Amino acid sequence: MALKSTIHKVNLQITNTDCDYYELHKITIARHPSETDERLMIRLLAFALNASSTLTFAGDISEADQPAIWEKSRSGLIETWIEIGQPDEKIIRKACSNARNVILYCFNLRRSQTWWNTIQTKLERFKNLEVWLIPDGDEEKLEKLVQKNMQIDCRIQDQEVWISDKDVEIHLTPQVLKVATSK
Repeated sequence: MALKSTIHKVNLQITNTDCDYYELHKITIARHPSETDERLMIRLLAFALNASSTLTFAGDISEADQPAIWEKSRSGLIETWIEIGQPDEKIIRKACSNARNVILYCFNLRRSQTWWNTIQTKLERFKNLEVWLIPDGDEEKLEKLVQKNMQIDCRIQDQEVWISDKDVEIHLTPQVLKVATSK
């Protein structure tokens, strides 16, 4: 029998002084049985870092033709494609050809460094791609926030992030690996 996704309800208060964005998002997010709490929280962090009124979580994480998070225009064009992890070049190429902006958030330093060392030169040609690394240990700290019902406050200033609930506050600084040269 197939395992079902775990549903999490999140009230995510975002205060992003870098983008002058202040909003409460009421989110229902599903954690696929193959997904870890760590990856779930990286998806939530990626959402907070790029939040807008039209940004949404895409479908099933097992769908190779869909990102983790995306933003579509009214006409259905993909404005922003956000991916999590260390995807292969084929997925990145597809994202870069189908979306105006592509943002990738890597985590797990050892796996990410190996992946980055093998793929970095191949990714230089994608001018609409930016790549970020969530520093080692930060993703593990985020796991402490996981509950079925979450009340999360996320403050972003000068590319530093403070994310907290009533019991835990975490400070992290995502590191840029590649800057998009066209937006």
